[in-house]
Amino acid sequence: MSGTVDRDRVAQAVRELLIAIGENPDSAELASTPNRVAEAYTEFFSGVGVDPVALLADAVPVGEDTGELVLVRDITLRSMCEHHLLPFRGRAHIAYRPGEKVVGLGALPRVVETLAARPQMQERLGEQIADAMVEGLAPEGVLVVLEASHGCVADRGVKQVEATAVTIAARGTLSQPGMRAEILALIGASSR
Repeated sequence: MSGTVDRDRVAQAVRELLIAIGENPDSAELASTPNRVAEAYTEFFSGVGVDPVALLADAVPVGEDTGELVLVRDITLRSMCEHHLLPFRGRAHIAYRPGEKVVGLGALPRVVETLAARPQMQERLGEQIADAMVEGLAPEGVLVVLEASHGCVADRGVKQVEATAVTIAARGTLSQPGMRAEILALIGASSR
């Protein structure tokens, strides 16, 4: 985990928050809450300061036998909305058309996890994943599709618990409408 989260300061802030909402942080029910939240935030924000491109460093050259497309779909996604510090959850689908190298399939979920483990916006997250793929692998094209439900939409304001946001980030050859449509159809084939 990243060492950027100051657990003591988070715990102090949570203690102050409890006081601010009229609760007693020293009560038996809440006495451990500040430390629990600090521990959770250490996990939630472990991607702060971590370079996602480094996770693609084990790429291997493939010569002319790269194949047409690599698609990893249904990558579990969990992040924290930077506007309300409420969670959003969903799935990421990453497709790339290899250039001269490919990376182990497990590297793609790690990139998603690292970039999601910081205060985020879904729209920016997809762009950051695509940019990391371009920088780390130099593929001919990248397509990132994110589908997520947001706590700030479901639990406050409009309270739309069934609403899902879909965002797309594309680079290179996978920006072309025909290629995008083909990949979106492959992603849709995984729908439940």
